[in-house]
Amino acid sequence: MASCLASVVAGVGSFLPPRVVRNGDPPLSGLDTTEDWIRTRTGIERRHWVEPGTSTGDLAVEAGRAALRSAGDPVVDLVVLATTTPDHHSPGTAPWVAARLGLGTVPAFDIAAACSGFTYGMAVGDAWIRSGSAECVLVLAAETLSTITDPTDRGTAVVFADGAGAAVLRGGDSGEPGAVQAVLLGSDGTRKDLAVVNAGGSRHPDPEGAAALADRCLRMRGPDMFAHAVRRMTEVSRLLLARLEWPVDSVGAFIGHQANQRILDKVADLVGVPATSRFANIRDVGNTSSASIPLVMDDLVKTGTVPCGARTLLTAFGGGAVWGAIGLTWPDLKPAV
Repeated sequence: MASCLASVVAGVGSFLPPRVVRNGDPPLSGLDTTEDWIRTRTGIERRHWVEPGTSTGDLAVEAGRAALRSAGDPVVDLVVLATTTPDHHSPGTAPWVAARLGLGTVPAFDIAAACSGFTYGMAVGDAWIRSGSAECVLVLAAETLSTITDPTDRGTAVVFADGAGAAVLRGGDSGEPGAVQAVLLGSDGTRKDLAVVNAGGSRHPDPEGAAALADRCLRMRGPDMFAHAVRRMTEVSRLLLARLEWPVDSVGAFIGHQANQRILDKVADLVGVPATSRFANIRDVGNTSSASIPLVMDDLVKTGTVPCGARTLLTAFGGGAVWGAIGLTWPDLKPAV
């Protein structure tokens, strides 16, 4: 395959499990909190959780189908799945998703980059296309965070949610609507304890399931996570805008990882993004980790809110610690039917 000048967003899709949990619903109603406290601290009013027996791969398949329909059902050369909650420790979930989507024996693999997973997945797809290794890449981001959340921990139970989003990248020209213009990624492993599941990995194996609930579920240092997320998302956004020589007031769409509405507002304020260019859906879907950015993108395609070709800034920060930003022009897409 010949290398392309750019990768272009050719389709988007998403899927949310049907179960809706509002702030006042059980089990959240049993926590030491109130509906108003959750809403004012996080911006969240409701979120989607899977029913028992539904896996991350199940959500990814549905989002992938929608994205492929949106792109006109192209021939896919690579599948990348970003997730913190794979179906199994081993094997990876992406090959099984690719098989269920009828994509044959294409290469497929998982990426573990927490809430920055979609930006990392897009970076991989962009690099494969520009290098000539692929002509079309399906980038998936799917999470079932309710399966690793302690229902008694108000710091995580009220925040995290389940869902999946996807984007199809194809080879094209940098001047096309939907073209990825630049990608910036970063990490700081010294901050790995910001959000962590302590038990179950090779460092703290738990073959008999004897670890305390606190060690088997996701734990987050909320105030520290807030501070580092604001710092890193602001820095990487400014760096990317400078690289592209985009004045901040020329950005037509700003989509940050939907971690917390206050984080989103603070980052946008510090970067200087106009209020009219900020988009979010955290109120209705909660924090879906890696899936949050493509979920917003799909919402905006469905509503036709962002004009074709608008300069778009995506940015995320997640446990690890990892972060990233992507600059692209808004794609010319119609909703999947």
